[in-house]
Amino acid sequence: MTQLTMGKALGAGLRRAMADDDRVIVMGEDVGKLGGVFRITDGLQTEFGAMRVIDTPLAESGIMGTAVGLAFRGYRPVVEIQFDGFVYPAFDQIVCQVAKLHYRTRGNVTMPITIRIPWAGGVGAAEHHSESPEAYFVHTSGLRVVAVSNPQDAYVMLRQAIACDDPVVFFEPKRLYHSKGEVDLDGDIADAAPMGVARVVREGSDVTLLTYGAQVSTALDAALAAEDDGISIEVVDLRSISPVDYTTVTASVRKTGRVVVTHEAAREAGVGAELIASITEKCFHYLESAPVRVTGHDIPYPPAKLEKHHLPDLDRILDAVDRVLDRPNSLSGVQL
Repeated sequence: MTQLTMGKALGAGLRRAMADDDRVIVMGEDVGKLGGVFRITDGLQTEFGAMRVIDTPLAESGIMGTAVGLAFRGYRPVVEIQFDGFVYPAFDQIVCQVAKLHYRTRGNVTMPITIRIPWAGGVGAAEHHSESPEAYFVHTSGLRVVAVSNPQDAYVMLRQAIACDDPVVFFEPKRLYHSKGEVDLDGDIADAAPMGVARVVREGSDVTLLTYGAQVSTALDAALAAEDDGISIEVVDLRSISPVDYTTVTASVRKTGRVVVTHEAAREAGVGAELIASITEKCFHYLESAPVRVTGHDIPYPPAKLEKHHLPDLDRILDAVDRVLDRPNSLSGVQL
């Protein structure tokens, strides 16, 4: 095991995938000579050459269109979208081509494209640099959508995504790039948990807390704080948000009878809404209270000085836990 930051783990995963398969090509804005704005691809162009680590023009639609052509020709392109808010020019290509070609060709063409997106807030960035667009892609059939929360998953799941014949939207929480953890660099990805399987990262008996990405660490902090009040929270890291591992999710909800979902993205029509709807359909007779969402607000992402009020924090999560447990909370006595 090696101690690595998430950023270094992602770079190691790319390096291993490129060494194992010469069809893997990395492309994006500043990924070559600069090594990416977050230095994830640092050193890869020197090691593998400019034909496999390609600095592209500032044109996300062109990047994705090129990746489609490469996939048609048998390559396995890894596309870096420099920031989450820059993905929208590529949206047409992703939704109309990447997601549909396997279906359109009756399985004769695969699109083994991995779309890496530095994602979400908490880094004090400017406009278009802290967005959470995952619901757009979750709604799009034909795409796998995953979000990592720790260096080990970053390393393994990136390799799994590149090896997958389906297109994968791979969300990397920017505020965790410098977080450290143990990483097994020698393990076989076939022996690891599949990227579509959720993980219970903390066992509990009173409330199920579902989340993904950087919110996993916030959820674990909330679970630790709740323990002081005698409340046992089970934290589930979804890892994959399309498809969702409802086997793991429903097992937890049926055990606890109560569920809170938290994510950074806006509340309206977000991933949390789909999770709660599906959980209600599957676990209605097990629920002891109405599920609760703790999310970002339904506004454009705020300026950096205000983002601490926008991101779901420990206090907002604990208040939601109090609500599902019918304890005094911010809505006590309020008619909804």
